[in-house]
Amino acid sequence: MNAPSPSPLDDLAVDPFDVAARAAEQIAAATGVQRHDIALTLGSGWGRAAELIGETVATVPAAEIEGFSVSGVAGHSGTLRSIRLADGRHALVIGARTHLFEGLGVRRVVHSVRTAAATGAKIQVLTNGAGGIKRGWKPGSPVLISDHINLTGKSPLEGATFIDLTDLYSSRLRDIARTVDPTLDEGVYVQFPGPHYETPAEVRMAEIIGGDLVGMSTSLEAIAARQAGMEVLGFSLMTNVAAGILKDAPLSHAEVLEAGREAEGRIGSLLAAVVGKL
Repeated sequence: MNAPSPSPLDDLAVDPFDVAARAAEQIAAATGVQRHDIALTLGSGWGRAAELIGETVATVPAAEIEGFSVSGVAGHSGTLRSIRLADGRHALVIGARTHLFEGLGVRRVVHSVRTAAATGAKIQVLTNGAGGIKRGWKPGSPVLISDHINLTGKSPLEGATFIDLTDLYSSRLRDIARTVDPTLDEGVYVQFPGPHYETPAEVRMAEIIGGDLVGMSTSLEAIAARQAGMEVLGFSLMTNVAAGILKDAPLSHAEVLEAGREAEGRIGSLLAAVVGKL
């Protein structure tokens, strides 16, 4: 495996917000769009939404933009896409998520969110594929994220930076989502560091401390989005039942991808309709 390309973000003496500002300028130059109003990070199963929310103005390989790298996870497009919505606003669709388990550092994990804010985005939509803990939920179900528990032991905040995370996953935006689909359930997302799936004992722990979903992304990005002044809307696609909920049921990434493929048309239409109301 080739070593990942170095990034200015690897130098802790460099201000990550300066890198994000330069990346935003490069995105404006590459897309011809000077300002984006909404940003969407599309996780496993959510990629179809990019085709449905509006007219694609430009698609840029993410690795061509400062601070970005190609996603190390199958199912992510590796691109940044500028899309014109029906009302004339522009959305930046991030298909190049960096996960903490890739070992590139927290700054790289949240660089896409900070760059989105630097392009002008005031709303960050974060989506993921997740294991479901709550009994009665079925694979293929979209779930609004109401809150999270961060078990990575990491934060994107550096130094004495104190950010209020009350209503991190905006209740206002969740209410808007429910005007599109009143049946949407919601739950608490628990981020583990990965890349291994959680053990049944870890899933039981997550349930005991208040979790409804488990996964390996999103919480660090949400914190960075709040720091950058954005409102956050979070969606999980329940791609599988978490370990131990169904006795002796094994987990695999292929299962996650297949659940995403089966649900992507439906959840893509849902997300597109929600974005149109934000």
